[in-house]
Amino acid sequence: MEVDLTNKRALVTAGASGIGRAIATRFLECGARVCVCDIDSTALDDFARANPEALAVKADVSKPDDVATVVSRMSSSFGGLEIVVNNAGVSGPTESVDRITIDDWRRTLDVNVTSQFLTAKYAVPIFKSQGGGAIINISSTAGRMGMPLRSPYSTSKYAVRGLTDALAVELGEYNIRVNAILPGMIRGPRGTRVMAEQAAARGVTLDEYMNRALMNVSMRTLIDAEEVADLAAFLGSDLARHISGQSIGVCGNFESYRVVIGD
Repeated sequence: MEVDLTNKRALVTAGASGIGRAIATRFLECGARVCVCDIDSTALDDFARANPEALAVKADVSKPDDVATVVSRMSSSFGGLEIVVNNAGVSGPTESVDRITIDDWRRTLDVNVTSQFLTAKYAVPIFKSQGGGAIINISSTAGRMGMPLRSPYSTSKYAVRGLTDALAVELGEYNIRVNAILPGMIRGPRGTRVMAEQAAARGVTLDEYMNRALMNVSMRTLIDAEEVADLAAFLGSDLARHISGQSIGVCGNFESYRVVIGD
C-alpha cells in the first residue's frame, strides 16, 4: 500500500526539526507540496537548505497574527491547502503542581492547544471553499493518562484530544477530517532531555529512569519520529478518506506513567 500525497498541499507547524521535520520530509517524499513554520531560525534555515522545494516561514504559532500570516502566505504561494499538521508543542516544566508558575502553565497551553485552535480557525475557511481537508493534531500518550510532574503538558495534550473530537463532529459535514496522533517516548534529543529532567526530579540516573520507564511500555521500546511521520502521511492521504475523530497511539502500547524507582 503506497501512500500518495501528489498535489496535496500541507502545512506542518514546528516542522524544521524533530517529529515535525520527519513529517514534512515524509510528506515531500510522498509528493506533497509542503510549508513548514517554526520559531527556531537556525533549524528553519537548515530545513530550507535541505529542502529548497518547500516553503519555510518563521512564526510563533501561539500568536494569532503569525498563524494568519503563515496560512495566508502558504495558500497564496501554493494556491490552496489540503492538510494541516499541528505539531508545534513545548514540554513545559518538570515540577510538582505547587511549584509550577502561572507563566509556565499559560505558555504550555498557549503553544500546545491555542496554536491548534488558531490553525483550524484560519485553515478551515480554505478547506470549506475547496470541499474538504484534513487536520492532524499531535497529542501524546500523556493525553490519555496522567503524567506525574508534568501537569501543564499532560493537561494540554488531553485538551488536544478534546479539540480533535469537537472539530471532527463540527466539520465532518464539510468533508473535513480531524484526527490526533499520540506519540510515545520518542528517540531523539528532545525526548532524551525530557527523560533526563524526569530522572533528575527523582534523583536517579537517566539510564535507570529509561529502563524503568520502558517497563511501562508493552513492547519495551522507544519510538522513532519517522513512525509518527508514516501515520501522519497515511491520515493525510485519500487512503484515510473516511477516518475522522480518532486518537491513534504510536507508542508500543504505553501502559502507565507510574514509574517506581528503587523497588
